[in-house]
Amino acid sequence: MKKYDDPNKVKNFHELHYRSSTFVLPNAWDVISAKMFEESGFKAIGTTSAGIAASLGYTDGQNMPLNQMIETIERIAKSVNVPVTADIEAGYGQTVNEVLETVKKVIEAGAVGINLEDGTGNSIHPIYDISLQKEKIAAIRKMSDSINASLFINARTDMYWLNIGDPSLRFHETVKRAESYQEAGADCIFVPGLSDQKIIQCLRNAISCPINLLVNVETPSLMKLSEIGIERLSCGSAPFRTTVTLLKEISEEIINQGTIHKITNNVLSYGEIAEFMQKPK
Repeated sequence: MKKYDDPNKVKNFHELHYRSSTFVLPNAWDVISAKMFEESGFKAIGTTSAGIAASLGYTDGQNMPLNQMIETIERIAKSVNVPVTADIEAGYGQTVNEVLETVKKVIEAGAVGINLEDGTGNSIHPIYDISLQKEKIAAIRKMSDSINASLFINARTDMYWLNIGDPSLRFHETVKRAESYQEAGADCIFVPGLSDQKIIQCLRNAISCPINLLVNVETPSLMKLSEIGIERLSCGSAPFRTTVTLLKEISEEIINQGTIHKITNNVLSYGEIAEFMQKPK
């Protein structure tokens, strides 16, 4: 199996999770968004499944064909010098072997890490059993170790994202899953939907491995997250949604006001974009 072009990317990505402050991971959906994030100074880049899917005409939730996702991940990974970690949703498979095949393709595409979620996309049974998710993570870790890939496994639990179960029991179930996933070989625990500062502090006190949160309007400040000891904050689909929001505002200005200020004021020129894209990697 083909592995990474630069082993230092793997090492550098792991090290980002052991700094004294929270690092922010921007999530790209195409080559130019990834290159712009790198140009701005970010030390690593994630992909956004929602952004990639929407840009290709699909809704999020593994509705985009796997080969199109892999192709986009590969283009992004080849376009930048910083490490790239891939959002593979639930792994594009129901069985351990199916998920493993997806992960192998992601490694071959050049990603140094993955997000693997335990949400099923099924409203009746919204989350995978802990035992099955542990089995998937353990198999990924074993495969990664067998080829000396050191893949960074970011195990996502959707307990808060999907508001699963009794709210009074949600935290304890989250901790249970976090501990189980870490035991299976996960490097980091991703808990999207969690923004309450007190609960974040309790989670930090309860588990030992790095914690990843997702940006939302209620997210504590980076300074506060650093004080608590949160290692990583992902932007998720927010940059993509912000970009689409600007497109909406541009369109509304032209149609409703008959003006073109938003597309002519303080924007990169045609030549600047061309020069930017021609920069050597």
